[in-house]
Amino acid sequence: MPEFRNIHVFDLMKYRLPWAGKVSILHRVSGALMFLLIPFVLYLFDKSVTSEISFVTFKTVLAHPFIKLVVLALIWAYLHHFCAGIRFLLLDLHMGISKPASAKSAVGVLVVSLALTAVFAAKLFGLF
Repeated sequence: MPEFRNIHVFDLMKYRLPWAGKVSILHRVSGALMFLLIPFVLYLFDKSVTSEISFVTFKTVLAHPFIKLVVLALIWAYLHHFCAGIRFLLLDLHMGISKPASAKSAVGVLVVSLALTAVFAAKLFGLF
């Protein structure tokens, strides 16, 4: 007879979550981050389109390094949520539901979303 016990908080550090589980958790985190940053995005949008003077304010606000990091977090959240959402739609269509295919698609989501985020980060911080 198998013995079932509750997982203690300290056991969580030893538990190895598969890639698909990590992508699923990050999908939820990215969705929550996008939802929580809606007021910030609306503020930036308002400052960018109201008038020429407010656009100068927008450029000044966006020049601050901390704000750039917040925008980069928002960019990552959108890209990861988009890529993981496509993965979950394919899983809903019963494509790639085997364990190896699911692990490969999860790693692919992480690689693609992080690579795209790196490209946008390079543009955001003025590397090209």
